[in-house]
Amino acid sequence: MPELPEVEGVVQALKPEVEGRTIKQVQLSEIIRFSYDEGKQCIVKQAEPDAFEMALSQMTITKIERRAKYIFFHLMKEDVSYVLVSHLGMTGAWFIVNTPDEINEEKFKKHIHATFQMADGGYLIYSDIRRFGELRFLTKIEDHAPLTKMAPEPFDETACDYFIAKSMLPKYEKKAVKEVIMDGQVISGCGNIYATEALFAQKIHPARKMNRISEKRKRALFEAIVDVLRQSIDAGGSTISDYRNINGEAGSMQNRLQMYGKKLCPVCGTGTSQMTIGGRTSVYCPNCQH
Repeated sequence: MPELPEVEGVVQALKPEVEGRTIKQVQLSEIIRFSYDEGKQCIVKQAEPDAFEMALSQMTITKIERRAKYIFFHLMKEDVSYVLVSHLGMTGAWFIVNTPDEINEEKFKKHIHATFQMADGGYLIYSDIRRFGELRFLTKIEDHAPLTKMAPEPFDETACDYFIAKSMLPKYEKKAVKEVIMDGQVISGCGNIYATEALFAQKIHPARKMNRISEKRKRALFEAIVDVLRQSIDAGGSTISDYRNINGEAGSMQNRLQMYGKKLCPVCGTGTSQMTIGGRTSVYCPNCQH
């Protein structure tokens, strides 16, 4: 699943290509229409497909920004502001192309679900192989309550103190540290990959309870999370399976990962172990991490 660094890479690539341009029209895939009609999981949230297409037509994209793992497309039409919120789910990807046929990988071309034809030519395309992503059209961010409950950006000055305070709440103090740091209301944008890396860097067992970690060690863990997120942004993110940037490019952070997906610990050579925490597979070194 794309985490903060991967989403940041998409946003930085989209901004110069899309900001200031106007959407001529939008076309959703038949599978989206079928999913909506059947009441099944649908990429487009809280909107009937025809209404979604009509609402987005003639919208100008004024600004694109990232918040945690979300992409916010700020829009304007007839002097009224709106926002299209995109979450990439597990396999979502945005492409900027002259024609849909320019998408090189067949698996993405086969699963195009939203085609935005631009008024000045070309297309902004959303593809999603497993269809766990979201497209949510809002008049303002506050219209979708979960978006208002996200933790500060991890790079903000207040983020570490916020994390410390949250970790001491009854809701979190007896939970496994791995589960807590992947909670977007505690730390924004840290998912399975980077939680695994930060815990290994600090030699903390992923199942250790929050109330058994000192404040000093929590602060060091938070700094490790920030550090690995920054490293990944610089490397263009991690391409474990289906993450791609807007031109179909893969990231390279996967080549620097120390623990995620590893069979042997790079420090002591011990075989790694796995356990499920918060519904996700956690890889760790049973010798180094305590």
